[in-house]
Amino acid sequence: MLEGVAKVEATVAPSGAVRVERRERVARLVINRPPLNVLNIETIRELGSRFEAVSQEPGIELIELRSALPAAFSSGTDVREHFSGSARQLLTEFHALIRKVLDSARPTLALVEGYCLGGGMELAIACDFIIATREAKFGQPEIRLGAFPPIAAVLLPRLIPEKPALEMILTGKTVTGEEAWRLGFVNRVASAAGPDGDTLEEQAAKFRKEILAQSPAVTAIARRVSRLGSRETFEAALREAERVYLEELLPTEDAEEGLRAFLAKRPPKWKGK
Repeated sequence: MLEGVAKVEATVAPSGAVRVERRERVARLVINRPPLNVLNIETIRELGSRFEAVSQEPGIELIELRSALPAAFSSGTDVREHFSGSARQLLTEFHALIRKVLDSARPTLALVEGYCLGGGMELAIACDFIIATREAKFGQPEIRLGAFPPIAAVLLPRLIPEKPALEMILTGKTVTGEEAWRLGFVNRVASAAGPDGDTLEEQAAKFRKEILAQSPAVTAIARRVSRLGSRETFEAALREAERVYLEELLPTEDAEEGLRAFLAKRPPKWKGK
């Protein structure tokens, strides 16, 4: 969930950090919060509001999440809003967004290049499909800040084998788009430059053609039924993860130390309590 290892200085989100583009039967939510799309509460709310709006538009058959910035899909949620005073609100708003994506009646696609870290990766893996450049960087660095990623902790072991999922969550390991494809949580990979294969846009165009060739009514039903086996258990696990995060993690001294060390750009001094 937390902002990733790129150590970006967060600023107040400008109005319109998320724009909507419509092209034929596709709605694109484009995140544009330089330099690396750090997600603060305002931006998360805007994403949720715009996602909900396009989900209800007639004629929309696919929702894409993407970045206006080649450097990052998103480097995660804003560390400054993660201290005890705003942490509950941040968690509530972010998980509300994730639930909207998971419960969407429309198929969802994340297009990823650059950094996709922390909450950015959680947002991407909540989508039905991910297309990424081979050079994209996926990771859950929260453990290095004295925290854990609630969405990824619940969702990632359901998408890939448990051992590589645990390695990413418990060590903060970063993997490339190519490695993520091999693990199985990225559907297709593209070349950032193009000479070694299709670009991200070319891969996305091929994928859209395949999805939009199907009946939107049947696709919606098939998507909903395909999630029946895991949705109920996922929700129960996420509620418990939220409780543990707020009631057991945040009160620890190490959780506070991890955040302060990150913002001070120094190594944390863990106390084990």
